[in-house]
Amino acid sequence: MSASLSDTTGSEPAGDNLVLPFAVKPLGVRGRIVRLGAVVDTIVHQHAYPAPVSALLAKAVALTAMLGASLKFDGKFILQTRSDGPVDMLVADFTTPGLVRGYAHFDRARVEQMEASGEVTEADLIGKGHLAMTIDQGRDTERYQGIVSLGEGTLSDAAHNYFQQSEQIPTQVRLSSGPLMGRGDDAAENWRAGAIMIQHLPEEGGIVPFVPDAEDPSADLEGTGGEPDDWVKARFLHQSVEDHELLDPTLAPERLLYRLFHEDGVIAFPSTGIERHCTCSREAVEAVIAGFSDEERQDMTEDGLIVATCEFCSRRYEFDPADFGKEASRVQS
Repeated sequence: MSASLSDTTGSEPAGDNLVLPFAVKPLGVRGRIVRLGAVVDTIVHQHAYPAPVSALLAKAVALTAMLGASLKFDGKFILQTRSDGPVDMLVADFTTPGLVRGYAHFDRARVEQMEASGEVTEADLIGKGHLAMTIDQGRDTERYQGIVSLGEGTLSDAAHNYFQQSEQIPTQVRLSSGPLMGRGDDAAENWRAGAIMIQHLPEEGGIVPFVPDAEDPSADLEGTGGEPDDWVKARFLHQSVEDHELLDPTLAPERLLYRLFHEDGVIAFPSTGIERHCTCSREAVEAVIAGFSDEERQDMTEDGLIVATCEFCSRRYEFDPADFGKEASRVQS
């Protein structure tokens, strides 16, 4: 059930860990807003990443939640970057109905060197490479994958390029992340992430009203007359969103939408709850190790144990190499 938002919307406690779809029909716009609190805080604190890497991972998780929540079937949405920057790989995935996880691979020395030299930008961390977005509907189905370049830009830039090239839907994406300090003597950092996306709705019959040009979005393309006034207005309002508005735990997502689009009327639809998860298990890790030869397992052994750590949740598993092929108890930290 949808609901038109009013000036009293958001007087209730703000919602966290959700993706909220919305529409502004007079502007021909649909969109989604993401608010992540404890979910992204847990993901960040499971890793001992430098702050700039944590911020980048939090944005990747927010983007993944926003795009994954659009799946109309049971499946998985996977976002992965590969690049030449200090953060050479980001991986985040969304499993229906609302489960997310993520991790980053990076060169700690290069990141620390960048931090010491001054301000670290998202583009500097990512560098050049590509972003892959994959939809997996499970066994006996073919994966769909879209790939776009990372040309020293941001994750938002890459998302714009993806929608322009793969779906030809005019799209704007804004991502934000960062830590907020708690209150009291034992206050700790609480990481948060937020995102908001708008898209120009296809006209009746599924025809996209215009296709923006990468170099000049207002250019006249094939006689379309450039960007429609309603999309120009929607983009202007979207660009007015500030980072703190996407992260503020006291600002309900519905209230933010009303602030932006109340003049034209904004409708909110039922939200999707987001939870952190990980699919690793002792049994799964054990099965992988069992597939190696005795010689390979010997090379993996340190201090009498084979140790495996999950990249996503940092859970540590310990195995006695002598137990493989035997019915014996195994230890786990």
